[in-house]
Amino acid sequence: MSKVASRLKGLKKTAEKVVHGNKIRALIPAGMAAAGPPLGPTLGQRGINIAAFCKDFNERTKDMKEGLPLPCKIIVNPDKSYELIINKPPSTFLLKQAAGIQKGAMEAGKEVAGKITLKHIYEIAKIKSEDPNLECTPLEVICNMMIGTARSCGIEVVRELDPVEYEQFLEERKVIVEQQRKELDEKKEARMLRTG
Repeated sequence: MSKVASRLKGLKKTAEKVVHGNKIRALIPAGMAAAGPPLGPTLGQRGINIAAFCKDFNERTKDMKEGLPLPCKIIVNPDKSYELIINKPPSTFLLKQAAGIQKGAMEAGKEVAGKITLKHIYEIAKIKSEDPNLECTPLEVICNMMIGTARSCGIEVVRELDPVEYEQFLEERKVIVEQQRKELDEKKEARMLRTG
């Protein structure tokens, strides 16, 4: 047994240190960066001063609405400094805000979760065109991307929208969403009983 134990000790010594990549992608709420998980441990593994990062991020996003989810790209340099690239909110978030809904359709294509106009699509495309990865993309292409994203969320794109009819639609939709939530809860409970 002593030979086996000595070999195991030798194996432990040869284990290499884990090398993390230098790019981090995170979705951080505007003005609410905190040292807690999941952001803190991710930055700490790469040797970044978490308190300084949170202060820098919160300072750069102080003019935005607090809590707005912002996709960020953090590039870590070998000297433990970083470059922070902050994008505009995700297109799904903006589309759901424009439609006035909290949740997209469970079965996109079979049900309509909300409706927005072409003007909404255009305005969202203008916002998204400021993202670094879409700077050179024509606005028409971004609009078509937004229409595709809206369809995948179950949001219908229409030319005109009557506010009274849409309010009635949203009231009916609340009942449907509540039914779907109850069905999901029942399925979860049934699964828990089977595994328990």
